[in-house]
Parts: sequence; C-alpha cells; structure tokens
Amino acid sequence: MFGYYFQLGMRSLRRNPVLTALMVIAIGFGVAASMITWSVFRVVSGNPIPQKSGRLFTVLIDNRGPQYNDDGEPPEALTYTDANAMIRAHKAPHQTLFYPISLAVLPDGNRSLPLKAIGYATTADFFGMFDVPFEYGSAWSAQDDTRRAGVVVLSHQFNEQLFGGADSVGREVDLSGHIYRVVGVTRHFDPKPRYFDLFGGSAFDDPMQVYIPFNRADDLQINTAGRNTCGGAPDTGVGTGREGWLRGECSWIPVWVQLDTPAQVADYRAFLEGYAAKQQRAGRFRWPPNVRLRDVTDWLAFEHVVPPESRISLVVSIGFFVICLVNTIGLLLAKFMRRSAEIGVRRALGAPRGEIYRQFLIEAGTVGAAGGVLGVLLTAVGVGGVGLLFAPRIARLAQVDLPLMALTLLVAVVATVVAAFYPTWRAAKVQPAWQLKSN
Repeated sequence: MFGYYFQLGMRSLRRNPVLTALMVIAIGFGVAASMITWSVFRVVSGNPIPQKSGRLFTVLIDNRGPQYNDDGEPPEALTYTDANAMIRAHKAPHQTLFYPISLAVLPDGNRSLPLKAIGYATTADFFGMFDVPFEYGSAWSAQDDTRRAGVVVLSHQFNEQLFGGADSVGREVDLSGHIYRVVGVTRHFDPKPRYFDLFGGSAFDDPMQVYIPFNRADDLQINTAGRNTCGGAPDTGVGTGREGWLRGECSWIPVWVQLDTPAQVADYRAFLEGYAAKQQRAGRFRWPPNVRLRDVTDWLAFEHVVPPESRISLVVSIGFFVICLVNTIGLLLAKFMRRSAEIGVRRALGAPRGEIYRQFLIEAGTVGAAGGVLGVLLTAVGVGGVGLLFAPRIARLAQVDLPLMALTLLVAVVATVVAAFYPTWRAAKVQPAWQLKSN
C-alpha cells in the first residue's frame, strides 16, 4: 500500500502546484537555516577525543594567590618550576608538557627561501596520550627526551612541503640553525577544538607542523611562541633575564596526565594537594593548596570553547524552522480539508481511519522529501557564506558532507510528517454521511 499511497500523494501534489511549492519552499528554507548553523555548532561543540576524554586531565596549581585569581581559579597553565616538578615526580602512568614554538627551516636543495615552522616542544608521551596517528616512523623515545636528542616529528602537510610527501624518516632538517633527524611523520592530526592547547588560544587554529623534544628546546633556549601570563605573579627575587623568567612565577606550560582509573585520579589529586602544601610550607605559597584536575569535557566547558554566536544562531535558526513548520501545518490543513468529499467516499466504501492516516502522512512525507532536497541545495550554498556570521577560523570548519546531507533530508521528512499529524487527524474526523448528503 505504501507505493499506492505514494502515487496518490504525488498526484495530489501536482493538482495544487502553488500550494505544494509554498510548502516545499517553507520546509527547504527552514531546514537549510538549521543545518547551516548546525554544521558549525557540531564542529565547535563536539568531543574531540571521545575514546579517552574521561582519562586525560589538565593539571593546574595556584601559584598566584586568591587576590589575583578569577573566582578562586588557578592560572590555566603551570610555571616552568611546577611543570618540570610534575614530570620529574612521574605520578601518572602517562604525562606530557609542551609549549608552542616558531622555527625557521633554512633553505635546502631546490628551496632558496626559508620556511616558517610552527610546532610544539613536548615529550614522547604527547603522541600516545593524544592518539596522534603516524604515516611514517613513530614518535621519539623516552630515552631521546632524557638525552635531549636532536630529533623531530613532522606533520603530513609539512613533510609534503619539505620532501614532497616521501618517507623522510632518517633525513635531516635544519631548524633555526640546528640539525634535527626526522624520526616520524604524522598523518593529518588536527582535533577541533584543540582541547589540549586552550591556554594558548589555539582551539581552532591551523595544525602544528613540527614537534621537538622539550628538553632540547630548553637547552637551546627556544622561547615560547604562545601565551605567557605573568600578571599578578609575586616577585621571587630570582633576578631578570631568561633565568629569572624561568624560575619566576609566569605561567606558560600546559601539563596533561593520563589517569585510567578512579583510584589513579584520587591518588594524583592527593599528590597535587601534597605538592602545593609543600610549597606552602617552604614559603613559596602563602595560601592553602588550590589545585584542579579537569578532564577534557570539563576543561572545554570551563574554557567556554563553544562561541556564543554559534549557540545563538542555532537557536534562532531552529526558531525559524519551527515557524516554517507552523505555516506548513496551515497549508497542509487547507490542502487536506479541500478533499473532504474524497475522504467521505473512501470512508463510506469501508476505508478505516488508519488508512486515511497512512495516505496523508505518506503524502506529507513526499512534501518533506522535496523540501529536504531543496534544503540540501540551500545548505550547500549557505555553508559557503557562514563567514558572514562567524570568525574566519570558525567558518572554515563548516563542511557539507554526506552525514550532513543525510541529516538534512531526514530532518525535513520527519519534521513534515510530525507537522502533518494535526491536519491528518482533522481529515480523518470527516463524517462520511454528512459528506455524501451534502455532495
């Protein structure tokens, strides 16, 4: 019967082309507005590492005191002293620290000009903790961290620039006047948002190009290319210059740990509180221990990563879609009630109300499908213009892919069928005897 009712629905739509066109346009524009904003919202609000977001934690320690904190919250990164203390203590099964760097790749071979390379100075655990995929080779080893080895991991895109995409493991790269041996090349790695580097404001920035050992960067005195927060830091009397900055209370190094069980989380939190208490007893901190251990989802929520304009635009577009559906309800009601005589005859010939429901809901589904096709086309056009509503670094994340197209069609059909329930109920209530007598 589905095929039969579908044919009846198509005939009915052709009998009232103007009314049908109005419904299709209303549904198409309404669902497109929702899907355009959803294409942005799904990217900025998604869980970037769902398989282990509850096992990765950022470590925060208050080194400023309550008079300088915002609502009692510690700084969003650690000092050089605290970050290195966390790594040396090794109280977590896996741990890493990093900071952004900017290096120059000196000319070589056919290249006559240097290239700028942005990346991280980090540790070997970074790659395993954050599930970085590799195309060639692998991460460097923990022994390379200890030996302060001159090794580097390249991104897929940067390897394309330097070596034409070939397997470059074992080759050498000159970074700012120092030679590094390539040990690995990652596949495309660009989680959005970049949950582990929210302190640097890099949640939606371009992917990093190079990774070198933290200790190597420290030996070469490579300064951070990211954020460096010293406001409100107490004077430690360690002097000026680089050494004074490192030993001071400036916060600039994010630290992450992987804790796989609740017991490990409790133990690590106790370790943090004990460390802060020890600093208090030593006179460095003049306030009670104030530490935080936030997993990925808590960290994203705390940092308010989702742009407020994406939430507002999504709510407004959904409201517009609801208005379109209300108009569709009115148009469907007018369309169905015009056919009261047809309904009366069918009922008089023995058709139960259930058949009337099936016929008209299938007809509404065809309208929704047509509106969904129009919505897909409008969504494809609209996604190209989201830069008018969002910052460029956010707008470029919106993509029209197969899941979005399928969702657009599904939403259009389901929403239209739901909207058709009231008009169908009214049509099914038609009294056959009255219709036969009056006609």
